[in-house]
Amino acid sequence: MTDSDPKICVIVPTYNNAKTLSGVIAELQSFSYPVIAVNDGSTDLTPVILAIAKVEVCSYSPNKGKGYALRTGFRKALQLGFDYAVTMDSDGQHHAEEIALLVEKSVENPTAIVVGSRNLQAENMPGKNTFANRFSNFWFRLETGLKPEDTQSGFRLYPLSAIAGRKYFTRHYDFELEVLVRSAWREIPIVFVPVRVTYLPKNEQISHFKPVRDFARISLLNTVLVLIAFLWIKPARLLRKFNLKNVKTFLHEKIFATADSNKKIALSISLGIFMGILPVWGYQMLIAFALAHFLKLNKAIALVASNISIPPMIPLLLYGSYRTGALISGNSPDLFDITFDTVKQNLLLYIIGSFVFAAGCAILSGIIGYLLLNIFRKKGKA
Repeated sequence: MTDSDPKICVIVPTYNNAKTLSGVIAELQSFSYPVIAVNDGSTDLTPVILAIAKVEVCSYSPNKGKGYALRTGFRKALQLGFDYAVTMDSDGQHHAEEIALLVEKSVENPTAIVVGSRNLQAENMPGKNTFANRFSNFWFRLETGLKPEDTQSGFRLYPLSAIAGRKYFTRHYDFELEVLVRSAWREIPIVFVPVRVTYLPKNEQISHFKPVRDFARISLLNTVLVLIAFLWIKPARLLRKFNLKNVKTFLHEKIFATADSNKKIALSISLGIFMGILPVWGYQMLIAFALAHFLKLNKAIALVASNISIPPMIPLLLYGSYRTGALISGNSPDLFDITFDTVKQNLLLYIIGSFVFAAGCAILSGIIGYLLLNIFRKKGKA
């Protein structure tokens, strides 16, 4: 390795893994990898092991979670001038010799996060890990549009430039999903490379993953990420594609040159507008597409129209739905009187009003669309 080569370290977060920690560090040191060990509030012999190992140590108490430990390790790696950081669990499931696979893939994709993809059908793979990974993979694909292989693997290589200066709001097992999703949103490549994994027999495994608590955290994170993805990220990307050339192409191919009748196009617009306003956050486009297919309408037009809930329009749609609900009920709680009762009433008014407001906007947009089509589109397609 020359002075010009990227500097790579290995971050090992650990919490009460004294039985396997020394072996993991010894294996890493046999390959001459610089190690940053993060003692996440361990109460066993971990501090003694780390003192003997003579590695860079970040230590704090009490235990704060794996995500917090990783973020601590990233900060230390940046302070020490490293360019890349490999993260490796301290339970002995990963193999130091396979860091070379991550590095090789990183050479091909210098700006990418490289994830070691485990074989989910491995003989000793815990069932809860398999379920958690499939669960996480599904939501990752929904939130980013990318097809993942293993979003829960802790064996990764990060370009530290992708982490520097970023603020994250998770600090447990959910962090590893958050960092992947938000990196994908920033168009940082995420690539996968197959790796081996070794699990100890059940009676020897030490896992700090709590199924109920950690699934709840991951579920809450996914709820937030889906809302952000469909209310902000995806509409913003769509807007970036809306240049004059693309608009002209869409109008020509999907409206003026299509064999669909003016009535069918107008109904497709109405369906998209209706679904775009309904409070089915994160699923507007999916439902609009499914309904357009079922009703034999123009799916492309319905999808585009469902993006009415783009960032500039969101406050207007929310307020319009709320005011409609208030007019229907004759009740209008103070929006600035923040109590449990007023929040509940305002939410109820919004939900009720959104259906009526969506229906009204859908009908109006359909009528206007139909009239404009009859004026500007060739005759015979009404």
